[in-house]
Amino acid sequence: MSFLVEYTDPHWRDLDMRELSVDQAYLYLESQYAEHSYLYTLSDNCYTCPYTKVKSLPPDTGALVETVSSDYALSFKIYAHDQGHYAYDNVSALCALRRSDLQEFGVYNLTLLSNGSCNFAVDKPGVPINYAFLSVFVLVAAFLILLKLLSCAWHRYRYDEAAAVADSIGDAAAKATQRKRLRSLDTFRGLSIVLMIFVNSGGGGYQWIEHAAWNGLHLADIVFPSFLWIMGVCIPLSIKAQLSRGISKSQICLRIVWRACKLFAIGLCLNSASGPQLEQLRLMGVLQRFGIAYLIAGVLHTLCSRRDQLSPQRAWQRAIYDICLFSGELAVLLALIATYLGLTFGLPVPGCPLGYLGPGGKSQNAANPKCIGGAAGYVDELVLGQAHIYQHPTAKYVYDATAFDPEGIFGCVLSVVQTLLGAFAGVTLLVHPTWQSRLKRWLLGALLLGLLGGALCGFSRENGIIPVNKNLWSLSFVFVTVALALLLLSLLYYVIDVRQWWSGYPFTECGMNAIIMYVGHTVMHRMLPWHWRIGAMNTHFLLLLESVWNTLVWVGIALYLDSRQFYYSL
Repeated sequence: MSFLVEYTDPHWRDLDMRELSVDQAYLYLESQYAEHSYLYTLSDNCYTCPYTKVKSLPPDTGALVETVSSDYALSFKIYAHDQGHYAYDNVSALCALRRSDLQEFGVYNLTLLSNGSCNFAVDKPGVPINYAFLSVFVLVAAFLILLKLLSCAWHRYRYDEAAAVADSIGDAAAKATQRKRLRSLDTFRGLSIVLMIFVNSGGGGYQWIEHAAWNGLHLADIVFPSFLWIMGVCIPLSIKAQLSRGISKSQICLRIVWRACKLFAIGLCLNSASGPQLEQLRLMGVLQRFGIAYLIAGVLHTLCSRRDQLSPQRAWQRAIYDICLFSGELAVLLALIATYLGLTFGLPVPGCPLGYLGPGGKSQNAANPKCIGGAAGYVDELVLGQAHIYQHPTAKYVYDATAFDPEGIFGCVLSVVQTLLGAFAGVTLLVHPTWQSRLKRWLLGALLLGLLGGALCGFSRENGIIPVNKNLWSLSFVFVTVALALLLLSLLYYVIDVRQWWSGYPFTECGMNAIIMYVGHTVMHRMLPWHWRIGAMNTHFLLLLESVWNTLVWVGIALYLDSRQFYYSL
Protein backbone atom coordinates (compact mmCIF):
# COMPACT_ATOMS: atom_id res chain seq x y z
CA MET A 1 0.00 0.00 0.00
CA SER A 2 3.04 2.30 0.16
CA PHE A 3 2.51 3.27 -3.51
CA LEU A 4 -0.67 5.13 -2.48
CA VAL A 5 1.40 7.84 -0.78
CA GLU A 6 4.44 7.74 -3.08
CA TYR A 7 6.64 6.16 -0.43
CA THR A 8 10.21 5.35 -1.42
CA ASP A 9 13.23 4.11 0.51
CA PRO A 10 14.95 7.10 2.11
CA HIS A 11 18.34 5.97 0.78
CA TRP A 12 19.45 4.19 -2.37
CA ARG A 13 23.12 3.33 -2.67
CA ASP A 14 24.81 6.65 -1.81
CA LEU A 15 21.78 8.80 -2.66
CA ASP A 16 19.45 10.58 -0.25
CA MET A 17 16.04 10.13 -1.88
CA ARG A 18 14.49 12.68 0.49
CA GLU A 19 16.39 15.46 -1.26
CA LEU A 20 14.28 15.04 -4.39
CA SER A 21 11.25 17.21 -5.07
CA VAL A 22 8.06 16.13 -6.81
CA ASP A 23 8.57 14.84 -10.35
CA GLN A 24 12.31 14.46 -9.91
CA ALA A 25 14.63 11.49 -10.32
CA TYR A 26 18.35 10.78 -10.03
CA LEU A 27 20.54 10.08 -13.04
CA TYR A 28 23.93 8.35 -12.72
CA LEU A 29 26.28 9.53 -15.47
CA GLU A 30 29.30 7.50 -16.47
CA SER A 31 31.70 8.00 -19.37
CA GLN A 32 33.97 5.30 -20.79
CA TYR A 33 34.84 7.57 -23.70
CA ALA A 34 38.51 8.49 -24.17
CA GLU A 35 37.90 12.26 -24.43
CA HIS A 36 35.81 14.96 -22.82
CA SER A 37 32.13 14.88 -23.71
CA TYR A 38 29.15 17.09 -22.93
CA LEU A 39 25.60 16.16 -21.91
CA TYR A 40 22.59 18.18 -23.16
CA THR A 41 18.89 17.59 -22.47
CA LEU A 42 15.54 18.76 -23.86
CA SER A 43 12.10 18.41 -22.26
CA ASP A 44 9.02 17.71 -24.39
CA ASN A 45 7.41 20.66 -22.60
CA CYS A 46 9.76 23.06 -24.39
CA TYR A 47 8.48 23.25 -27.97
CA THR A 48 11.01 23.99 -30.77
CA CYS A 49 13.73 24.56 -28.18
CA PRO A 50 17.43 23.70 -28.51
CA TYR A 51 19.08 21.25 -26.15
CA THR A 52 20.39 22.82 -22.93
CA LYS A 53 23.78 22.01 -21.44
CA VAL A 54 23.69 19.96 -18.24
CA LYS A 55 27.18 18.75 -17.45
CA SER A 56 30.69 18.11 -18.79
CA LEU A 57 31.74 14.46 -18.64
CA PRO A 58 35.50 13.94 -18.08
CA PRO A 59 37.08 10.96 -19.90
CA ASP A 60 36.86 7.56 -18.18
CA THR A 61 35.05 9.13 -15.26
CA GLY A 62 33.24 7.31 -12.50
CA ALA A 63 29.60 7.78 -11.75
CA LEU A 64 28.40 11.39 -11.51
CA VAL A 65 24.93 12.19 -10.14
CA GLU A 66 22.47 14.61 -11.73
CA THR A 67 18.86 15.46 -10.83
CA VAL A 68 16.44 15.31 -13.76
CA SER A 69 12.75 16.11 -14.19
CA SER A 70 10.29 13.28 -14.73
CA ASP A 71 7.06 15.17 -15.47
CA TYR A 72 7.64 15.22 -19.25
CA ALA A 73 9.56 12.96 -21.62
CA LEU A 74 13.25 13.89 -21.70
CA SER A 75 15.66 13.70 -24.63
CA PHE A 76 19.43 13.33 -24.14
CA LYS A 77 22.33 14.15 -26.45
CA ILE A 78 26.03 13.76 -25.75
CA TYR A 79 28.44 15.80 -27.87
CA ALA A 80 32.16 15.41 -28.39
CA HIS A 81 32.64 19.20 -28.24
CA ASP A 82 31.21 21.92 -26.03
CA GLN A 83 28.30 23.57 -27.87
CA GLY A 84 27.87 26.41 -25.39
CA HIS A 85 24.71 26.90 -23.36
CA TYR A 86 22.47 25.61 -26.17
CA ALA A 87 23.04 22.88 -28.73
CA TYR A 88 21.25 22.94 -32.08
CA ASP A 89 20.24 20.22 -34.53
CA ASN A 90 22.79 21.29 -37.15
CA VAL A 91 25.59 19.65 -35.12
CA SER A 92 25.77 15.86 -34.90
CA ALA A 93 26.02 14.21 -31.50
CA LEU A 94 27.90 11.13 -30.36
CA CYS A 95 24.64 9.60 -29.22
CA ALA A 96 21.03 10.59 -28.68
CA LEU A 97 18.07 9.00 -26.97
CA ARG A 98 14.61 9.90 -25.66
CA ARG A 99 12.97 8.49 -22.53
CA SER A 100 9.27 8.86 -21.83
CA ASP A 101 9.25 6.37 -18.94
CA LEU A 102 11.05 8.40 -16.27
CA GLN A 103 9.25 8.22 -12.94
CA GLU A 104 9.30 10.27 -9.77
CA PHE A 105 11.95 9.06 -7.25
CA GLY A 106 13.49 6.72 -9.82
CA VAL A 107 17.22 6.18 -10.27
CA TYR A 108 18.62 5.73 -13.77
CA ASN A 109 22.01 5.04 -15.36
CA LEU A 110 23.23 6.77 -18.51
CA THR A 111 26.59 5.46 -19.75
CA LEU A 112 28.64 6.75 -22.67
CA LEU A 113 30.48 3.71 -23.99
CA SER A 114 33.98 3.76 -25.40
CA ASN A 115 32.67 3.53 -28.99
CA GLY A 116 30.53 6.68 -28.53
CA SER A 117 27.18 4.96 -28.14
CA CYS A 118 24.83 5.38 -25.17
CA ASN A 119 23.42 2.83 -22.78
CA PHE A 120 20.43 3.65 -20.56
CA ALA A 121 19.31 1.43 -17.70
CA VAL A 122 16.90 1.56 -14.77
CA ASP A 123 18.77 1.33 -11.46
CA LYS A 124 15.69 1.79 -9.25
CA PRO A 125 12.08 2.05 -10.48
CA GLY A 126 10.21 5.18 -9.55
CA VAL A 127 6.82 5.47 -7.88
CA PRO A 128 3.42 6.01 -9.56
CA ILE A 129 2.05 9.47 -8.87
CA ASN A 130 -1.64 9.20 -9.77
CA TYR A 131 -2.62 6.89 -6.91
CA ALA A 132 -2.40 9.96 -4.67
CA PHE A 133 -5.84 10.96 -5.98
CA LEU A 134 -7.32 7.73 -4.63
CA SER A 135 -5.57 8.16 -1.29
CA VAL A 136 -6.73 11.74 -0.82
CA PHE A 137 -10.25 10.84 -1.94
CA VAL A 138 -10.48 8.09 0.68
CA LEU A 139 -9.14 10.37 3.42
CA VAL A 140 -11.44 13.26 2.50
CA ALA A 141 -14.47 10.96 2.21
CA ALA A 142 -13.74 9.48 5.64
CA PHE A 143 -13.32 12.98 7.09
CA LEU A 144 -16.61 14.22 5.59
CA ILE A 145 -18.50 11.11 6.77
CA LEU A 146 -17.14 11.67 10.27
CA LEU A 147 -18.24 15.32 10.17
CA LYS A 148 -21.70 14.27 9.02
CA LEU A 149 -22.02 11.75 11.85
CA LEU A 150 -20.89 14.33 14.41
CA SER A 151 -23.33 16.87 12.95
CA CYS A 152 -26.23 14.40 13.17
CA ALA A 153 -25.31 13.51 16.75
CA TRP A 154 -25.06 17.20 17.70
CA HIS A 155 -28.44 18.04 16.16
CA ARG A 156 -30.07 15.06 17.82
CA TYR A 157 -28.71 16.09 21.19
CA ARG A 158 -29.26 19.82 20.79
CA TYR A 159 -32.59 20.20 18.98
CA ASP A 160 -36.01 19.45 20.34
CA GLU A 161 -39.03 18.62 18.20
CA ALA A 162 -40.27 22.21 18.04
CA ALA A 163 -36.90 23.44 16.79
CA ALA A 164 -36.82 20.71 14.16
CA VAL A 165 -40.27 21.74 12.89
CA ALA A 166 -39.19 25.38 12.77
CA ASP A 167 -36.06 24.44 10.81
CA SER A 168 -38.08 22.40 8.32
CA ILE A 169 -40.41 25.35 7.76
CA GLY A 170 -37.44 27.65 7.27
CA ASP A 171 -35.85 25.24 4.81
CA ALA A 172 -39.08 24.99 2.83
CA ALA A 173 -39.36 28.78 2.67
CA ALA A 174 -35.74 29.07 1.56
CA LYS A 175 -36.25 26.50 -1.18
CA ALA A 176 -39.36 28.32 -2.39
CA THR A 177 -37.34 31.54 -2.64
CA GLN A 178 -34.45 29.82 -4.39
CA ARG A 179 -36.70 28.42 -7.11
CA LYS A 180 -37.19 31.97 -8.37
CA ARG A 181 -33.44 32.18 -8.95
CA LEU A 182 -31.48 30.02 -11.40
CA ARG A 183 -29.36 27.96 -9.05
CA SER A 184 -27.26 26.65 -11.94
CA LEU A 185 -25.71 30.12 -12.36
CA ASP A 186 -24.63 30.23 -8.71
CA THR A 187 -23.46 26.62 -8.96
CA PHE A 188 -21.36 27.43 -12.03
CA ARG A 189 -19.84 30.42 -10.26
CA GLY A 190 -19.23 28.38 -7.12
CA LEU A 191 -17.62 25.55 -9.07
CA SER A 192 -15.35 28.10 -10.76
CA ILE A 193 -14.20 29.69 -7.49
CA VAL A 194 -13.65 26.30 -5.84
CA LEU A 195 -11.50 25.15 -8.77
CA MET A 196 -9.68 28.49 -8.73
CA ILE A 197 -8.80 28.05 -5.06
CA PHE A 198 -7.70 24.46 -5.71
CA VAL A 199 -5.37 25.31 -8.60
CA ASN A 200 -4.04 28.43 -6.86
CA SER A 201 -3.16 26.15 -3.94
CA GLY A 202 -0.90 24.16 -6.24
CA GLY A 203 -3.28 21.48 -7.46
CA GLY A 204 -1.09 18.79 -5.97
CA GLY A 205 1.84 19.72 -8.21
CA TYR A 206 0.42 17.88 -11.23
CA GLN A 207 1.54 19.40 -14.51
CA TRP A 208 -1.83 18.83 -16.23
CA ILE A 209 -3.56 20.84 -13.49
CA GLU A 210 -1.13 23.77 -13.46
CA HIS A 211 -1.09 26.46 -16.16
CA ALA A 212 0.33 25.47 -19.52
CA ALA A 213 3.80 26.89 -20.08
CA TRP A 214 2.63 28.66 -23.25
CA ASN A 215 0.27 27.06 -25.78
CA GLY A 216 -2.21 24.44 -24.65
CA LEU A 217 -5.11 24.09 -22.25
CA HIS A 218 -4.73 22.69 -18.74
CA LEU A 219 -7.31 22.62 -15.96
CA ALA A 220 -5.99 25.85 -14.40
CA ASP A 221 -6.38 27.65 -17.74
CA ILE A 222 -10.13 27.03 -17.85
CA VAL A 223 -11.05 28.56 -14.48
CA PHE A 224 -10.47 32.29 -15.04
CA PRO A 225 -12.26 32.52 -18.42
CA SER A 226 -15.19 30.54 -17.00
CA PHE A 227 -15.50 33.07 -14.20
CA LEU A 228 -15.40 35.97 -16.66
CA TRP A 229 -18.00 34.31 -18.84
CA ILE A 230 -20.46 33.61 -16.03
CA MET A 231 -20.07 37.25 -14.93
CA GLY A 232 -21.19 38.16 -18.45
CA VAL A 233 -24.21 35.83 -18.23
CA CYS A 234 -25.42 37.66 -15.12
CA ILE A 235 -25.08 41.16 -16.62
CA PRO A 236 -28.34 41.12 -18.67
CA LEU A 237 -30.27 39.56 -15.77
CA SER A 238 -29.09 42.27 -13.38
CA ILE A 239 -29.68 45.15 -15.80
CA LYS A 240 -33.17 43.94 -16.75
CA ALA A 241 -34.11 43.69 -13.07
CA GLN A 242 -32.88 47.24 -12.43
CA LEU A 243 -34.66 48.66 -15.47
CA SER A 244 -37.90 46.95 -14.43
CA ARG A 245 -37.63 48.72 -11.05
CA GLY A 246 -37.50 52.08 -12.83
CA ILE A 247 -33.80 52.77 -12.31
CA SER A 248 -32.41 55.01 -15.04
CA LYS A 249 -29.63 53.88 -17.35
CA SER A 250 -27.34 56.63 -16.08
CA GLN A 251 -27.70 55.35 -12.52
CA ILE A 252 -27.03 51.78 -13.64
CA CYS A 253 -23.90 52.91 -15.50
CA LEU A 254 -22.66 54.77 -12.42
CA ARG A 255 -23.14 51.61 -10.33
CA ILE A 256 -21.20 49.61 -12.90
CA VAL A 257 -18.34 52.15 -12.90
CA TRP A 258 -18.24 52.14 -9.09
CA ARG A 259 -18.18 48.35 -8.89
CA ALA A 260 -15.47 48.13 -11.56
CA CYS A 261 -13.35 50.65 -9.64
CA LYS A 262 -13.72 48.59 -6.46
CA LEU A 263 -12.67 45.41 -8.27
CA PHE A 264 -9.61 47.15 -9.71
CA ALA A 265 -8.66 48.69 -6.36
CA ILE A 266 -8.96 45.38 -4.48
CA GLY A 267 -6.83 43.67 -7.12
CA LEU A 268 -4.19 46.37 -6.81
CA CYS A 269 -4.14 45.95 -3.03
CA LEU A 270 -3.75 42.18 -3.38
CA ASN A 271 -0.77 42.73 -5.68
CA SER A 272 0.96 44.57 -2.84
CA ALA A 273 0.63 41.61 -0.42
CA SER A 274 4.38 40.94 -0.62
CA GLY A 275 5.18 44.59 0.00
CA PRO A 276 3.87 47.92 -1.36
CA GLN A 277 7.00 48.85 -3.34
CA LEU A 278 5.47 51.35 -5.75
CA GLU A 279 8.41 51.32 -8.18
CA GLN A 280 7.79 47.61 -8.86
CA LEU A 281 4.09 47.23 -8.09
CA ARG A 282 2.29 45.04 -10.61
CA LEU A 283 -0.60 47.10 -11.95
CA MET A 284 -2.71 44.44 -13.62
CA GLY A 285 -4.10 41.17 -12.27
CA VAL A 286 -7.14 38.92 -12.12
CA LEU A 287 -9.54 41.34 -10.39
CA GLN A 288 -8.26 44.25 -12.47
CA ARG A 289 -9.20 42.36 -15.63
CA PHE A 290 -12.56 41.50 -14.09
CA GLY A 291 -13.13 45.19 -13.44
CA ILE A 292 -12.21 46.32 -16.96
CA ALA A 293 -14.26 43.59 -18.66
CA TYR A 294 -17.25 44.24 -16.41
CA LEU A 295 -17.03 47.99 -16.96
CA ILE A 296 -17.03 47.82 -20.76
CA ALA A 297 -19.50 44.94 -21.15
CA GLY A 298 -21.84 46.26 -18.45
CA VAL A 299 -22.02 49.84 -19.71
CA LEU A 300 -22.33 48.68 -23.31
CA HIS A 301 -25.21 46.33 -22.56
CA THR A 302 -26.94 48.95 -20.41
CA LEU A 303 -26.84 51.49 -23.24
CA CYS A 304 -28.06 48.92 -25.77
CA SER A 305 -30.85 47.53 -23.59
CA ARG A 306 -34.50 48.33 -24.16
CA ARG A 307 -36.76 49.03 -21.23
CA ASP A 308 -39.79 47.62 -23.05
CA GLN A 309 -39.02 44.71 -25.33
CA LEU A 310 -41.24 43.88 -28.28
CA SER A 311 -42.70 40.38 -28.62
CA PRO A 312 -41.97 38.77 -32.01
CA GLN A 313 -45.00 37.24 -33.67
CA ARG A 314 -43.54 34.83 -36.20
CA ALA A 315 -41.46 31.70 -35.60
CA TRP A 316 -38.43 32.90 -37.59
CA GLN A 317 -38.49 36.20 -35.70
CA ARG A 318 -38.51 34.39 -32.37
CA ALA A 319 -35.59 32.23 -33.53
CA ILE A 320 -33.30 35.23 -34.02
CA TYR A 321 -34.85 37.66 -31.55
CA ASP A 322 -32.02 37.37 -29.04
CA ILE A 323 -29.51 38.08 -31.84
CA CYS A 324 -31.49 41.16 -32.86
CA LEU A 325 -31.61 42.43 -29.28
CA PHE A 326 -27.86 41.84 -29.01
CA SER A 327 -26.99 43.47 -32.35
CA GLY A 328 -25.33 46.54 -30.81
CA GLU A 329 -23.14 44.47 -28.50
CA LEU A 330 -22.42 42.07 -31.36
CA ALA A 331 -21.15 44.91 -33.54
CA VAL A 332 -18.76 46.05 -30.79
CA LEU A 333 -17.72 42.42 -30.20
CA LEU A 334 -16.75 41.99 -33.87
CA ALA A 335 -14.95 45.35 -33.83
CA LEU A 336 -12.92 44.25 -30.79
CA ILE A 337 -11.97 40.98 -32.49
CA ALA A 338 -10.93 42.88 -35.64
CA THR A 339 -8.88 45.32 -33.54
CA TYR A 340 -7.18 42.48 -31.67
CA LEU A 341 -6.32 40.59 -34.85
CA GLY A 342 -5.17 43.76 -36.61
CA LEU A 343 -2.77 44.70 -33.80
CA THR A 344 -1.61 41.12 -33.21
CA PHE A 345 -0.67 40.45 -36.83
CA GLY A 346 -0.10 43.99 -38.11
CA LEU A 347 1.67 45.92 -35.34
CA PRO A 348 5.44 46.11 -35.95
CA VAL A 349 7.36 45.04 -32.85
CA PRO A 350 11.03 46.09 -32.82
CA GLY A 351 13.35 43.13 -33.34
CA CYS A 352 10.51 40.61 -33.73
CA PRO A 353 8.77 38.97 -36.69
CA LEU A 354 5.41 40.43 -37.69
CA GLY A 355 2.54 38.53 -36.04
CA TYR A 356 4.80 36.64 -33.63
CA LEU A 357 2.84 34.62 -31.05
CA GLY A 358 5.60 32.66 -29.33
CA PRO A 359 7.12 32.81 -25.84
CA GLY A 360 10.47 34.16 -26.97
CA GLY A 361 13.41 32.90 -24.94
CA LYS A 362 14.84 29.71 -26.41
CA SER A 363 11.76 28.73 -28.42
CA GLN A 364 12.29 28.37 -32.17
CA ASN A 365 15.94 27.66 -31.37
CA ALA A 366 16.30 31.01 -29.55
CA ALA A 367 15.62 32.98 -32.75
CA ASN A 368 13.57 35.67 -30.96
CA PRO A 369 14.69 35.68 -27.31
CA LYS A 370 13.17 39.09 -26.37
CA CYS A 371 9.87 38.75 -28.22
CA ILE A 372 7.62 37.05 -25.66
CA GLY A 373 3.98 37.49 -26.65
CA GLY A 374 4.74 39.59 -29.74
CA ALA A 375 2.38 42.57 -29.95
CA ALA A 376 0.73 41.73 -26.61
CA GLY A 377 4.01 41.81 -24.70
CA TYR A 378 5.16 44.93 -26.55
CA VAL A 379 1.96 46.90 -25.86
CA ASP A 380 1.90 45.90 -22.19
CA GLU A 381 5.51 46.89 -21.66
CA LEU A 382 4.96 50.15 -23.53
CA VAL A 383 1.85 51.10 -21.52
CA LEU A 384 2.64 49.65 -18.09
CA GLY A 385 6.43 49.65 -18.04
CA GLN A 386 8.77 46.70 -17.56
CA ALA A 387 8.79 47.04 -13.76
CA HIS A 388 4.98 46.96 -13.45
CA ILE A 389 4.20 43.75 -15.32
CA TYR A 390 4.31 40.19 -13.98
CA GLN A 391 7.93 39.11 -13.52
CA HIS A 392 7.48 35.35 -13.16
CA PRO A 393 5.44 33.91 -16.04
CA THR A 394 5.42 30.14 -16.48
CA ALA A 395 7.29 30.55 -19.76
CA LYS A 396 10.23 32.02 -17.87
CA TYR A 397 11.03 28.68 -16.26
CA VAL A 398 10.45 26.56 -19.37
CA TYR A 399 11.61 28.79 -22.22
CA ASP A 400 14.05 31.09 -20.36
CA ALA A 401 11.71 33.90 -21.38
CA THR A 402 11.55 37.47 -20.09
CA ALA A 403 8.81 39.10 -17.99
CA PHE A 404 5.25 38.94 -19.35
CA ASP A 405 1.87 39.72 -17.82
CA PRO A 406 -0.83 37.11 -18.62
CA GLU A 407 -3.42 39.58 -17.27
CA GLY A 408 -1.99 42.58 -19.09
CA ILE A 409 -3.68 45.45 -20.92
CA PHE A 410 -3.66 43.93 -24.41
CA GLY A 411 -5.44 40.73 -23.37
CA CYS A 412 -8.31 42.78 -21.93
CA VAL A 413 -9.61 43.28 -25.48
CA LEU A 414 -10.63 39.65 -25.90
CA SER A 415 -11.56 39.36 -22.22
CA VAL A 416 -14.33 41.85 -23.00
CA VAL A 417 -15.31 39.61 -25.93
CA GLN A 418 -15.43 36.65 -23.53
CA THR A 419 -17.72 38.61 -21.19
CA LEU A 420 -19.97 39.74 -24.05
CA LEU A 421 -20.35 36.15 -25.22
CA GLY A 422 -21.47 35.36 -21.69
CA ALA A 423 -23.91 38.28 -21.85
CA PHE A 424 -25.40 36.81 -25.02
CA ALA A 425 -26.04 33.56 -23.12
CA GLY A 426 -27.79 35.68 -20.48
CA VAL A 427 -29.95 37.34 -23.14
CA THR A 428 -30.92 33.85 -24.30
CA LEU A 429 -32.19 33.17 -20.78
CA LEU A 430 -34.37 36.27 -20.90
CA VAL A 431 -35.70 35.86 -24.43
CA HIS A 432 -36.31 32.13 -24.75
CA PRO A 433 -39.14 31.08 -22.40
CA THR A 434 -38.66 27.30 -22.44
CA TRP A 435 -35.77 25.23 -21.21
CA GLN A 436 -35.67 23.32 -24.50
CA SER A 437 -35.11 26.46 -26.57
CA ARG A 438 -32.47 27.73 -24.15
CA LEU A 439 -30.52 24.47 -24.27
CA LYS A 440 -30.74 24.32 -28.07
CA ARG A 441 -29.33 27.84 -28.35
CA TRP A 442 -26.51 27.18 -25.87
CA LEU A 443 -25.55 23.82 -27.35
CA LEU A 444 -25.59 25.25 -30.88
CA GLY A 445 -23.35 28.08 -29.70
CA ALA A 446 -21.00 25.60 -28.04
CA LEU A 447 -20.76 23.58 -31.26
CA LEU A 448 -20.10 26.61 -33.49
CA LEU A 449 -17.57 28.21 -31.15
CA GLY A 450 -15.85 24.88 -30.52
CA LEU A 451 -15.45 24.29 -34.26
CA LEU A 452 -14.22 27.86 -34.81
CA GLY A 453 -11.70 27.57 -31.99
CA GLY A 454 -10.57 24.17 -33.23
CA ALA A 455 -10.14 25.48 -36.78
CA LEU A 456 -8.04 28.42 -35.56
CA CYS A 457 -5.72 26.19 -33.52
CA GLY A 458 -5.71 23.41 -36.13
CA PHE A 459 -7.18 21.05 -33.53
CA SER A 460 -3.66 20.79 -32.12
CA ARG A 461 -1.53 22.39 -29.45
CA GLU A 462 1.12 24.05 -31.60
CA ASN A 463 0.31 23.83 -35.31
CA GLY A 464 -2.66 26.14 -35.81
CA ILE A 465 -2.87 29.70 -37.12
CA ILE A 466 -3.83 30.97 -33.65
CA PRO A 467 -2.97 28.42 -30.92
CA VAL A 468 -5.03 28.11 -27.77
CA ASN A 469 -3.10 30.30 -25.35
CA LYS A 470 -4.26 31.60 -21.98
CA ASN A 471 -1.22 33.87 -21.59
CA LEU A 472 -2.13 35.76 -24.78
CA TRP A 473 -5.88 35.25 -24.25
CA SER A 474 -5.94 34.25 -27.90
CA LEU A 475 -9.08 34.19 -30.04
CA SER A 476 -9.05 30.38 -30.21
CA PHE A 477 -8.71 30.31 -26.41
CA VAL A 478 -11.82 32.49 -26.07
CA PHE A 479 -13.87 30.35 -28.45
CA VAL A 480 -12.82 27.03 -26.91
CA THR A 481 -13.34 28.11 -23.29
CA VAL A 482 -16.71 29.71 -24.06
CA ALA A 483 -17.76 26.48 -25.79
CA LEU A 484 -16.76 24.51 -22.69
CA ALA A 485 -18.62 26.98 -20.46
CA LEU A 486 -21.78 26.68 -22.55
CA LEU A 487 -21.62 22.89 -22.33
CA LEU A 488 -21.14 22.98 -18.56
CA LEU A 489 -23.91 25.53 -17.98
CA SER A 490 -26.26 23.48 -20.18
CA LEU A 491 -25.53 20.39 -18.09
CA LEU A 492 -25.95 22.21 -14.76
CA TYR A 493 -29.11 23.97 -15.92
CA TYR A 494 -30.70 20.68 -17.00
CA VAL A 495 -29.69 18.77 -13.88
CA ILE A 496 -30.36 21.52 -11.29
CA ASP A 497 -33.08 23.81 -12.62
CA VAL A 498 -34.97 21.61 -15.04
CA ARG A 499 -34.88 18.12 -13.51
CA GLN A 500 -33.94 19.18 -9.97
CA TRP A 501 -31.83 16.05 -9.52
CA TRP A 502 -29.27 18.06 -7.57
CA SER A 503 -29.51 21.31 -5.66
CA GLY A 504 -26.00 22.42 -6.56
CA TYR A 505 -24.81 21.95 -2.98
CA PRO A 506 -22.18 22.96 -1.89
CA PHE A 507 -21.12 24.94 -4.97
CA THR A 508 -24.24 27.11 -5.01
CA GLU A 509 -23.40 28.43 -1.54
CA CYS A 510 -19.81 29.10 -2.64
CA GLY A 511 -21.02 31.00 -5.69
CA MET A 512 -23.08 33.35 -3.54
CA ASN A 513 -19.96 34.55 -1.69
CA ALA A 514 -17.37 34.18 -4.44
CA ILE A 515 -15.64 37.53 -3.83
CA ILE A 516 -15.09 36.71 -0.14
CA MET A 517 -13.61 33.34 -1.07
CA TYR A 518 -11.30 34.80 -3.71
CA VAL A 519 -9.97 37.68 -1.63
CA GLY A 520 -9.79 35.52 1.49
CA HIS A 521 -7.81 32.68 -0.08
CA THR A 522 -5.41 35.21 -1.61
CA VAL A 523 -4.78 37.04 1.67
CA MET A 524 -4.57 33.86 3.80
CA HIS A 525 -2.28 32.10 1.33
CA ARG A 526 0.39 31.12 3.85
CA MET A 527 -1.55 30.97 7.09
CA LEU A 528 -3.02 28.28 9.29
CA PRO A 529 -5.52 26.67 9.22
CA TRP A 530 -5.79 27.08 5.46
CA HIS A 531 -2.24 26.03 4.65
CA TRP A 532 0.34 23.90 6.42
CA ARG A 533 3.71 22.26 5.77
CA ILE A 534 5.03 18.91 6.96
CA GLY A 535 8.65 18.15 6.23
CA ALA A 536 9.86 18.61 2.67
CA MET A 537 6.36 18.40 1.11
CA ASN A 538 8.00 16.58 -1.80
CA THR A 539 5.22 14.19 -2.82
CA HIS A 540 2.07 14.73 -4.84
CA PHE A 541 0.15 13.06 -2.03
CA LEU A 542 1.08 15.70 0.54
CA LEU A 543 0.71 18.59 -1.90
CA LEU A 544 -2.67 17.32 -3.07
CA LEU A 545 -3.84 16.76 0.49
CA GLU A 546 -2.86 20.31 1.44
CA SER A 547 -4.54 21.79 -1.66
CA VAL A 548 -7.75 19.86 -1.04
CA TRP A 549 -7.69 20.80 2.65
CA ASN A 550 -7.38 24.51 1.85
CA THR A 551 -10.21 24.25 -0.67
CA LEU A 552 -12.48 22.40 1.78
CA VAL A 553 -11.83 24.97 4.51
CA TRP A 554 -13.03 27.73 2.19
CA VAL A 555 -16.04 25.65 1.15
CA GLY A 556 -16.81 25.24 4.86
CA ILE A 557 -16.56 29.00 5.37
CA ALA A 558 -18.98 29.56 2.47
CA LEU A 559 -21.43 27.07 3.96
CA TYR A 560 -21.19 28.77 7.35
CA LEU A 561 -21.84 32.20 5.81
CA ASP A 562 -24.82 30.74 3.96
CA SER A 563 -26.19 29.29 7.20
CA ARG A 564 -25.98 32.76 8.70
CA GLN A 565 -27.58 34.18 5.52
CA PHE A 566 -24.58 36.46 5.03
CA TYR A 567 -23.87 37.28 1.39
CA TYR A 568 -21.48 39.93 0.12
CA SER A 569 -21.09 41.31 -3.37
CA LEU A 570 -19.40 44.44 -4.61
